[in-house]
Amino acid sequence: MKSNFVLILVVFTCFAFFDCGGGDRPIYNPKPRSYPKIEFPERSYVSVFTEVCPFTFERAGYAEFVRDTLFFNEKPENDCWFDLYVPSLNGTIHCSYYEINKTNSLDKLITDAHTLSNKHGVKAEYIDDFKVSKPGRVFGNVMNIEGDVATPFQFYLTDSTSHFLRGSLYVKAQINTDSLAPVYEFLKKDAMHMINSFQWR
Repeated sequence: MKSNFVLILVVFTCFAFFDCGGGDRPIYNPKPRSYPKIEFPERSYVSVFTEVCPFTFERAGYAEFVRDTLFFNEKPENDCWFDLYVPSLNGTIHCSYYEINKTNSLDKLITDAHTLSNKHGVKAEYIDDFKVSKPGRVFGNVMNIEGDVATPFQFYLTDSTSHFLRGSLYVKAQINTDSLAPVYEFLKKDAMHMINSFQWR
C-alpha cells in the first residue's frame, strides 16, 4: 500500500515537473532556409567599341571588359575573345568571336554552340531556346538553361555570312540554384541587354 502511494507520488511529480509553465512554453518551429543578402549594383550601361571586334554593343557599367590573351595556355583563335566580368557578383559572360570560313562554316559553328548547350541537358530541368532576329542582319539563338548547371545562359549571334559570336554566362560559386538564382537573373538581364544593343560594323 505504501509502495503504491510512493509510486503515485513519483508519477504525479513527474507530470507536474513536465507541465510547469503550461501555455507559457515557447513553440519551436524550424526556420526556413536562408541565404546571405546580395547587394546588386545599380544598373547602368556603356557602349563598347574596339578595333579588333567587328561589332558594337552596350555592356553593364559595373562589368569589366577583359580581353582574353590565353585559352588553355595558348593564344585564342581570334583577338576578339573577351570576358565581361562583374567583380561584385563574381559573374562572367565569356564571349568568343569567329570568322565564318571554310574551317569554321556557319553550320559547324551553330552545331558546336548547340552541342555545348546540350552538354548541360543531363542536369538541366529544361532548356528554353528562342531565336534572335534584329535589323542589321543580327540573327542568333538564346538558350536559357534551368537547373543545377554551370552556365545557365548561352547565346550566339551571326550575320549568317561572315561573323559569329558565341557567349555564355558563368558565376564562380558552388552550384546551388536556390542561392544563385537572383544573381543569375540579374546577370541574364545584362546579357539580354548586350544582345538587344548588338550591331555589326
